[in-house]
Amino acid sequence: MTIHAHATHQVLNQARPATGWNAFSGDAVLQGVVARGAAWVADKAAALGAQAGDGEVQELARLANRHGPELRTHDRYGNRVDWVEFHPAWHELMGLAFAHQVPSLAWTTTQPSGHLARAVMSYLLNQIEHGVGCPTGMTYAAFPGLAQPEFALWRQRITSGRYDKRPLPVAQKTGASIGYAMTEKQGGSDLRQTQTTARFLEETREGRVYLITGHK
Repeated sequence: MTIHAHATHQVLNQARPATGWNAFSGDAVLQGVVARGAAWVADKAAALGAQAGDGEVQELARLANRHGPELRTHDRYGNRVDWVEFHPAWHELMGLAFAHQVPSLAWTTTQPSGHLARAVMSYLLNQIEHGVGCPTGMTYAAFPGLAQPEFALWRQRITSGRYDKRPLPVAQKTGASIGYAMTEKQGGSDLRQTQTTARFLEETREGRVYLITGHK
């Protein structure tokens, strides 16, 4: 008989691991919403909902939150890169979100109630991990603002259904995501009071560059 020096009693007062469940098929209210408004998305929602109860995906979420992003100002050769490095688990979760069309479904589907369907997919994704909900939501929301012809490539990339983590110009990527950064002189969250000015700076191979100045 082996006795471990730091053995403890058998732990019986904890809930079982929350695996093997489906965030869509186990949610009667959400199923009702889909049945009334966008029944065609049910299979897609069930496929994503199953990920919430997958133990390996839950481990990805744990690792993504345990290891936060780190700013890499220079590479190992001393070149300025200003690259934010994320844990591989975070990239896997982003890939999962894009593969399930969470950012793009509303803009690519020909079925009715595309925005409702996307909202359902976003709701399910956030039960897997909250952090990736921001860039996927921003990617979805940015599409209408890229209506000018010079942004056609961006529109194609953010709706490609593919996540490409490589730090490359958008023309060399298979997919792209949109993020945002905001500073403010004061507290508050009334976005209607955002006061900004965009000024054209230059034309580059990647498109037009603007300087945005203002505050919220």
